[in-house]
Amino acid sequence: MTTSRRIPGGPLSGRAAQRRVAQLKHKRVAEALEREIRRGRLSYGERLPGESALAERFAVSRNTVRAALSELGDAGLITTRSGKGSFVTFDGQLLDARHGWARALRDSGAQLSVTVARCTRIHDLALAKRLGVDGAEFVAIDRVRTRRSGRSVSYECSRIPLTAETAVIPERGLVDGSLTRTLTDAGLITARSEQWVSARRPTDQEAEAMGRDRDDWFLAVRRTNWTATGGLAEHVESLLDPAHFQLHQTFDVT
Repeated sequence: MTTSRRIPGGPLSGRAAQRRVAQLKHKRVAEALEREIRRGRLSYGERLPGESALAERFAVSRNTVRAALSELGDAGLITTRSGKGSFVTFDGQLLDARHGWARALRDSGAQLSVTVARCTRIHDLALAKRLGVDGAEFVAIDRVRTRRSGRSVSYECSRIPLTAETAVIPERGLVDGSLTRTLTDAGLITARSEQWVSARRPTDQEAEAMGRDRDDWFLAVRRTNWTATGGLAEHVESLLDPAHFQLHQTFDVT
């Protein structure tokens, strides 16, 4: 009688292999576009082809193209411009948060430091029901952004689904310190977002984490990001200091 056992470091499972192939695809697309940019075939300020055109050219999915464009954006090789809708600004500068708050704030010229206040696994059945997702297990990542003066300007609480890829985040930390890159590497790539904005005072816990007064008012921004297949990519609830952040709306009148 013979038995078999999995050897550590052996061949990847079918599902893991598929994820690895998907990651390699988006990196190949990003590298090809990077070469064209650096060699001048795509000049500075030139608009890239649309996602559909790039997906057809490289024979990949639009989800893969989005991941490749995110890589180029993180490398500072391309910039995306928001379309019509509602956007948050920092000190009057529009923030395109599709690649994450850190990238958006950096592009605005803001000099802010980030402190991770919490990074752990949680069970939140109420959130799962509110979002309409099956799993109630999440990775909670709470961050405080602070100006050079030491005054905090935002408190952001991200909840991402607990998977084999995200389960290691509390021990390993974020990839290159970037939550957006961490989500991309985990295959949680945003294809659609919903956002709500209101105003409220912080809870005692939030006020303590920010070092702010309990009576201060903040913009309360709640955003849910979904993948191309309809799965949850990230749910984030942010408190933003209205002395620096505002809601900006653009629309056509016909």
